[in-house]
Amino acid sequence: MNYIASSGLLFKDGKKRIDYILVYRKTNIQYDKRNTFEKNLRAEGLMLEKEPALANPDIMFIKIHIPWDTLCKYAERLNIRMPFRKKCYYTDERNKSMGRVQNYFRRIKKWMAQNPMVLDKSAFPDLEESDCYTGPFSRARIHHFIINNKDTFFSNATRSRIVYHMLERTKYENGISKVGIRKLINNGSYIAAFPPHEGAYKSSLPIKTHGPQNNRHLLYERWARWGMWYKHQPLDLIRLYFGEKIGLYFAWLGWYTGMLIPAAVVGLCVFFYGLITMNESQVSQEICEATEVFMCPLCDKNCSLQRLNDSCIYAKVTYLFDNGGTVFFAIFMAIWATVFLEFWKRRRSILTYTWDLIEWEEEEETLRPQFEAKYYKMEIINPITGKPEPHQPSSDKISRLLVSVSGIFFMISLVITAVFAVVVYRLVVMEQFASFKWSFIKQHWQFATSGAAVCINFIIIMLLNLAYEKIAYLLTNLEYPRTESEWENSFALKMFLFQFVNLNSSIFYIAFFLGRFVGHPGKYNKLFDRWRLEECHPSGCLIDLCLQMGVIMFLKQIWNNFMELGYPLIQNWWSRHKIKRGIQDASIPQWENDWNLQPMNIHGLMDEYLEMVLQFGFTTIFVAAFPLAPLLALLNNIIEIRLDAYKFVTQWRRPLPARATDIGIWLGILEGIGILAVITNAFVIAITSDYIPRFVYEYKYGPCANHSGQNENCLKGYVNNSLSFFNLSELGMGKSGYCRYRDYRGPPWSSKPYEFTLQYWHILAARLAFIIVFEHLVFGIKSFIAYLIPDVPKGLHERIRREKYLVQEMMYEAELEHLQQQRRKSGQPVHHEWP
Repeated sequence: MNYIASSGLLFKDGKKRIDYILVYRKTNIQYDKRNTFEKNLRAEGLMLEKEPALANPDIMFIKIHIPWDTLCKYAERLNIRMPFRKKCYYTDERNKSMGRVQNYFRRIKKWMAQNPMVLDKSAFPDLEESDCYTGPFSRARIHHFIINNKDTFFSNATRSRIVYHMLERTKYENGISKVGIRKLINNGSYIAAFPPHEGAYKSSLPIKTHGPQNNRHLLYERWARWGMWYKHQPLDLIRLYFGEKIGLYFAWLGWYTGMLIPAAVVGLCVFFYGLITMNESQVSQEICEATEVFMCPLCDKNCSLQRLNDSCIYAKVTYLFDNGGTVFFAIFMAIWATVFLEFWKRRRSILTYTWDLIEWEEEEETLRPQFEAKYYKMEIINPITGKPEPHQPSSDKISRLLVSVSGIFFMISLVITAVFAVVVYRLVVMEQFASFKWSFIKQHWQFATSGAAVCINFIIIMLLNLAYEKIAYLLTNLEYPRTESEWENSFALKMFLFQFVNLNSSIFYIAFFLGRFVGHPGKYNKLFDRWRLEECHPSGCLIDLCLQMGVIMFLKQIWNNFMELGYPLIQNWWSRHKIKRGIQDASIPQWENDWNLQPMNIHGLMDEYLEMVLQFGFTTIFVAAFPLAPLLALLNNIIEIRLDAYKFVTQWRRPLPARATDIGIWLGILEGIGILAVITNAFVIAITSDYIPRFVYEYKYGPCANHSGQNENCLKGYVNNSLSFFNLSELGMGKSGYCRYRDYRGPPWSSKPYEFTLQYWHILAARLAFIIVFEHLVFGIKSFIAYLIPDVPKGLHERIRREKYLVQEMMYEAELEHLQQQRRKSGQPVHHEWP
């Protein structure tokens, strides 16, 4: 108790715990609103105590305590479910027999080595409510509930949630809309409102011998420390401390990270398969041995003829990502995305059952202050509350929505313009790198062009991201959403669209447009009749796509990790630096230390989900071209979980423990990405890679076309077949002979020189057929898997129904026992059935 009191977790009397903190400046002139608000809070049953800050005399803190009677009143009003009876798991002989079998396997498991990833359960408190039946709290039936200690019956998260409910509905002026702490923060009456942390997260005493001082200390030692990177997350404790909404985020992040393990292993196997068979590739061998084959110049001025074998290294690197396992891996990842989402739904249903959220429904949300101020003259009757409230006319809503959609399309067009500028840059500097003085750059000018363009594109991406948040914020406010959840969903959708297009537009260009419309030697297509369009490397365009994805994904993850941890660390260090040197952190109460931490992002978990959803897009949409993407995502997420844990426990003020039953709009976005991934991977395999041209040559034009080459390599001669001839004398460079270029066109000596050959149309038809077959096959498998995996496990569904029945019976029995006790006390006869 002395430790808690010294940490600032109690009132000055050392008895009343602090459930919430309000902060304001003494120099703020809106004291009338504060006085009215605080007077109404006391009238509602809250206890308040003021105390100035030690480090800043202008800061005043208001400590709020909610007494037992007020807690019970609002817990009943909010239908908060509380534990009242221990659960009985086995209700029939079948379950009892299954229980014996499980006990038998548990005994065997004790002799086996312990899984190092599992947390030591003895280090965590016994979370009783997860082992109890719960029911809506009622003061009239308070004797039903298990109340061992009134101070701990309601958890800290529940107490904070009830206090915030009261803060949101208390008036500060006369008027319908003059209600709530958020409006007081918006108008400057208060500068912050937050629940306090449960003490310090570090202790001078070791946790193994002296135990945790509080749940925050326990979360730091068993979750947020880097040494816990391989351990399972204590989700029940996270939910108890931060609330169900944040608990579900970390449950989803942990589930996503765990599901990345098989995807990363398969992707690594595909990569190693290409690495092992690289030297056996017939295509790479033919390119490396083509010493007498000269390729046509790839630019007009400074490029000269190059031998085909100069691209030997690029051919081998391309084979790492474009080999026989590419199609299999694309199908695997499409199925993996479906399995991940379907099993997450099952995991979510288990968590909502365990956390007693099955029957929880989000209460009617209050209107946003901006919505009320805009439409207070137009009122209709709310069908739920039966009270008049502001209403937005349909015409006004549609017109604002059209303006918002126009703004979204404008920003998307701005991104496309930026990508076009990078394309122009590539065309301009292409010849500059080709004539570079440094021989290494001159020899690898295509790689230098692509590398420089990727870096410039990443800088443009990060600069545009700064503008996106402000534009999305402006467009969302322009729509005037009715509630906070509508505002969050609209804002999240805009941010996802902006950043998704920003990150992937350049990748889409390289995958599907680079080198597709260049023409042929002697008749090249030029941009603005000046710059010749860029061609693919003699080994194909896939190496450019891999480079683009790898660099952007790697740099983006490093930048995100810095902004998530490095930036708050710098800000908190600066806040501590501004505190007077004579005051040590140990002498400052806990709630003042919390004030010096950074507040949680005003958009809640939106930034956290957005980062992971964009990464999910990178992992699935173009995975056929970059099989190492799941491995990079896995490594990043292992770090991400600990970064987020460390940030929530040590660097941020404690957020409001909010409730939720799902991850919201992000589930629909993830399902949309899964559908898009099937389509893009089909096009990448059919168009970007050389899989289809090799397939057509192998079975139509190669040695094995007529089943005559039984002992021959079916791809023998493929490289020579895939290159067309061009007469150098037509270039006017004073050279004679022939050069080669990637295309299927007739030779100069044919009746129709430089026209598409029949093989070109065969390949085009095969590409279209592959896209149709691939999409239908994968979508069929996805739908079948989604059908086979129900969202709620059958056993859990039966258990929920059984528990509903048992809860009702137990409530009746408890009430009967209570009536019998009252009859015994009064000397009346006792009945064993309802009177």
